[in-house]
Amino acid sequence: MWCKKPKQLPEFWQRYLTLMDSPPPKSLEEKTFVVLDTETTGFHPKKDRIISFGAIKVRNNSIILADCIEFYIAQDHYDAQSAPIHGILQSETKNQLNELEALEKIIDYLANHYIVAHHAGFDVRMINQALKRHGLSPLKNKVFDTGYLHRKSLIHSPLVDRDKIYSLDELAEKYDIPKKDRHTALGDAYITALLFLKISHHIKEKDKRLLYR
Repeated sequence: MWCKKPKQLPEFWQRYLTLMDSPPPKSLEEKTFVVLDTETTGFHPKKDRIISFGAIKVRNNSIILADCIEFYIAQDHYDAQSAPIHGILQSETKNQLNELEALEKIIDYLANHYIVAHHAGFDVRMINQALKRHGLSPLKNKVFDTGYLHRKSLIHSPLVDRDKIYSLDELAEKYDIPKKDRHTALGDAYITALLFLKISHHIKEKDKRLLYR
């Protein structure tokens, strides 16, 4: 059961709900895709927390480098064992926000755009769980997963395993994408954005409905 909604919805959530009521652009070139990544304390959405969030926008087959965000979220509990994975030290205080402040930045940035992520279900669940802690409902944005899109782009052949789950590293190597700043939220978001553009080229040639839906 979702948490009880607050008596007064935050202004950022009211803005979001209003935007989500407006129809998205019909043309693929006009659509905005928000490519995002979360670095977390672990892999359990209910128990773990988002440590950092990074995102960048893609529109008309281009990455909008000037329009990206990255920030850190202050933690009540710090797990030193996860630091080697995400590279975030307890002493780092740059751009730290509390969870509700972070959610406002995330929601305002997402607006009514489409979400893109690698293994997107995990990132969306982490954000939704944070929303739930503040009495807000799940995200309503349409979501695209680069792993799923890659599998859909593969040819139908007995020699091709279309059910394999690919890591971001594997697909970066497959599509010849440099893995600079790997395991930082914005670094992974940028790698995923490059991956999304390369996969989209193949998808559009084969089945545009995947991105028009």
